[in-house]
Amino acid sequence: MFVHQFFVPGLAHSSYLLGGTTNCAIIDPQRDVQLYLDAAKGMGMTITQIIQTHLHADFVSGHLDLAQLTGAPIIAPRSARCDFPHQPVAEGDSFRIDDLELRVLETPGHTPEHVTYVVIDHARGPEPVSIFCGDTLFVGDVGRPDLFPGMALELATKLYGSLNDKLLKLPPFCEVYPAHGAGSLCGRAMGAKRTSTIGYEQRYNGSVTIVDQQQFIASLTSEMPAAPDHFSRCSEINRRGPALAGSLPVLRPFVARQFSQELQQPGTLVLDVRGYEAFGGQHVPGSYHIDIGGNFSTFAGWVLPPDQRVLLVTEDPQQAQQAVTMLRRVGVDQVVGYLEGGLFEWAKAGFASGHVPQLSAPELQQRVSCGDGLLLVDVRAKREFEGAHVEGALHIPSPELRTRHVELDRERDIALVCSTGHRSSLAASLLMQQGFTRVWNVAGGMTGFNAAGFAPECPLCVVPHGPRFIGK
Repeated sequence: MFVHQFFVPGLAHSSYLLGGTTNCAIIDPQRDVQLYLDAAKGMGMTITQIIQTHLHADFVSGHLDLAQLTGAPIIAPRSARCDFPHQPVAEGDSFRIDDLELRVLETPGHTPEHVTYVVIDHARGPEPVSIFCGDTLFVGDVGRPDLFPGMALELATKLYGSLNDKLLKLPPFCEVYPAHGAGSLCGRAMGAKRTSTIGYEQRYNGSVTIVDQQQFIASLTSEMPAAPDHFSRCSEINRRGPALAGSLPVLRPFVARQFSQELQQPGTLVLDVRGYEAFGGQHVPGSYHIDIGGNFSTFAGWVLPPDQRVLLVTEDPQQAQQAVTMLRRVGVDQVVGYLEGGLFEWAKAGFASGHVPQLSAPELQQRVSCGDGLLLVDVRAKREFEGAHVEGALHIPSPELRTRHVELDRERDIALVCSTGHRSSLAASLLMQQGFTRVWNVAGGMTGFNAAGFAPECPLCVVPHGPRFIGK
């Protein structure tokens, strides 16, 4: 048996190549699928199955593209009722990859249709050697059951049964291969370690060790992190079958005047993916800013209207192509072009630019301490804010500013702070779209503010890859 893991930073998504002797399966594939073809070819294996554990909510899957390129059948839960051609499986079903037998367990809880694949390597023995459990069981956590309106209690109850009546009865040496790790919002407290064993999770997984069913349910139906907007649409995209990559727009370079003309087309937005210091220096007015160096895909899926045409502002053509790949992972498919030559050419063509002044940590401290009327808005997640924040700061997570901007006084100076400056720059772009003009971004965020000695160390900034981390 051979297992190769593929990990997507930001989304913290893990997919797998499970190989026997000459054949292999791809489990929970990401949308850009060339890496699976390359890996299988490099090992001299043929991809014979494409396997889904569930309808993923946080990313658009690559199962249809991979099936088109390989001819391999897609295996998916029968209860998912997928619209595309596939081999439906349910509890008790099994299939083989050379000497490997994969047995299906229905493990609902994170989603209603979830299954787990239990692998037995008959070349070595009759006992289960590993599980591919999707989002049912993570390292240090379990799948959140609150993504379906009105179903949280029902799914949490089913999750308790999936774990205690099925997965935790497997041998303690059985390896656990989950679909996500620390940084994903499909759970709440995932560890940074990307694989585990049943025995280790039985002993050290905080959710698994809650024996009482009602306590378990209560722990998973309260104080959960906010779910990004794309979570509510990706499951259905994956059930219907995503658009094939070949049917999506081909990215085009636009000189400044063309870019300006394209921007006038109905249903078009500008997304600037450069660093926040570049965006602050000058940007196309009305742009969204999501720094590609942060948790780009998650926040793009969270705040961008998915059906609009997207024009990119990037550092270079290579970054534009990278952004297209990362946007497609969350279903932002209508990326039509980028600004050739960037803001240098935009300014040379005589077009107006917007600006976001940057506050350094000492400048923020000076303004906060002198009481000059500056309103500091902390745009991090709730647990980050609770961990440590500047006294007097108002807490509004950055995506919520799309609607909660009405709570802010346009006549006041507003400084926005996150952990490093990425999310706060997104927040600044959202406020400027609403006509706010007196907006500052705190460069370096709470990390810089703490490093300068102006505030206690933020526990979630100190361990950025630990549980509950949602991006820079």
